[in-house]
This record gives sequence, structure tokens and C-alpha cells, in this order.
Amino acid sequence: MSATSPPPRTATAHTMTPAGPSGLVVAAPAKLNLFLEVRGKRPDGYHDLESLMVGVDLYDTLEVQPAAGGRITLACDPPGLSTGPDNLVWRAADRLRTAAGRPDLGAAIRLTKRIPAQAGLAGGSSDAAAALVGLDRVWGLDRPKAELAAVAAEIGSDVAFFLDLPAARCTGRGEVVSPERPGAGFHFVLVCPPVGLGTADVFRQLRVPDTPVSGDAARAAFRAGDPEALGAALFNRLEEPAFGLAPLVKAVYQRLAGLNPAGCRMSGSGSAVFAVARDAADAARVAAAFRAATPPAEPESRVLLVRSRHLVPG
Repeated sequence: MSATSPPPRTATAHTMTPAGPSGLVVAAPAKLNLFLEVRGKRPDGYHDLESLMVGVDLYDTLEVQPAAGGRITLACDPPGLSTGPDNLVWRAADRLRTAAGRPDLGAAIRLTKRIPAQAGLAGGSSDAAAALVGLDRVWGLDRPKAELAAVAAEIGSDVAFFLDLPAARCTGRGEVVSPERPGAGFHFVLVCPPVGLGTADVFRQLRVPDTPVSGDAARAAFRAGDPEALGAALFNRLEEPAFGLAPLVKAVYQRLAGLNPAGCRMSGSGSAVFAVARDAADAARVAAAFRAATPPAEPESRVLLVRSRHLVPG
């Protein structure tokens, strides 16, 4: 695209690079919930949520190529993941072409997974959003962002968030997205215990609060770029039921919180927990101390230093 060319209507914050003459590689980031409150139960069986989510620089990648004959094929690395209609990536491709009235469109997709599953990091939802924006480009559809968001909401509650990177306040069941812009980048220590938690299992154990907590303080600290204030404002209503289901997650959280970061919380419905660090040096200190304090008999957790994403042109 030349400097004078207008941007496509579906320009996104996803990082995309060419793959051959007609394909793209799309980066699909993980997310953290800096605030998560459950405000009530809905008639449709879902819960009304309020969340502040931010994308971080831990990525899955999708290579998307157009294919003839209307066939969608999906390959996954590592192998063993579903490659059919129950995979959100496959479903995103099919829903997008249906919404565009183009059932003839086909795709060959390769998904490389790095974001752990059942960790509260929304890797599957991010992959689905990456498939939407990547296939919209390679198929030449150029759908308006509102149409992509409508398709995203059909696929899953968190998918629409990844069309509004780097951060957003999400309400409804998670599909109502209001973008937020950070005042600065944040450093996090992300710890992924070797245990997964099913979202439905956690919600079944949840007690909806009589008086919900407000996310105003967390959003204000995020916009100000203030790690100390953000650490103090972190909140996640799902921690109590998750900790009851997975004592290892509670133990990992307590050890991480005891290392004096700016703040510490679980992400989403777990099992990943994270600490807000004051800067890069503080993040390195917390990560090293956590590794050193891990009991010999405890299964090893994956410890990562990650940063909040800034808006990048697609």
C-alpha cells in the first residue's frame, strides 16, 4: 500500500505479514482481564459482565491462504487439536463467508498454538478473530468492521474484543466492546500452572454478588499508565470459584502475590495468574523470585514476561 492509498475499511490492530503471493500470517495475541465483575444472570443463561481486557505480546499465529472449491481445511501445530467445525477458527471462516453471501470461498489455514488452553487467556477467541480479519483480506471481502463484529459475536463472547485491540471495556456477555487506550505500556509477569479450568465449570460455582464492584478505578489507572494504581484496582469475581476447583492455582496466586508486585490477579476464569510490575526490572525480579520459590514437589508452571500491546497498523 502506498503512502497515499486509503486504508481498507477493516484496518485492524492485528499484525499481518505476507505469506506467498496471496496469503497472510496473522498474529493472535493473548489477553489479560485487569478487571472482571459479574453483574447478574441473563434470561439466555449467560451472565452480564463488566471487564477491562488488554492484549499482551504472547501470540498464536495463523497462516491463511485462499483455496478453490469452497473447501476449508485447518491444520494445527501441535497436532491433536480439533480441525473441524467445532474449532473456532474453522467456524469463523465458515460464518464469514456465509455472512458475505459467498459459500464458494475456500481457505487453507495453519494454526500454530503458543497460548495455553483453559488458562483464561482467550487463545481460541483470539484465533477466531485473527481468522476473520485475515480471511477478510485474502478473500478480498473488505467487510465493514461492524459486520465483522457481528460475526464475531456469533462465534463467542470474547471474539469481538480482539477486533478492538489493544484494550477495551467489555460488557453484555463480553461482546459489547468499548475501546480503551492505555496511557503507557504495562509490564506483567504471567504464570500458567499446568492445570486447566473450564469456563462453564467455574461459572457453575459462582455466586453472583448483590452489589457489583465498579471498574471505574481500574480503567482510570489504565488510562493514566500508572502501574501502582492499576495494581491496587485489579479485581476478578471468578477467583473464588476457580480457586475452589483448582487448589494449585490458588497456591500459585498466593506465592506470586507475596513477592510485592504492584498487584496480582487471575485472568478470566483461570488458570493463568499475573502480576502487574512497576517496570521491566521489577518484572524480571518478580519472575526470578517466583521461580526460586517454587516448591520442589509442585508441578512446574510456565513463567513469562509479557507487555501490554500498543496499537499497530495492520
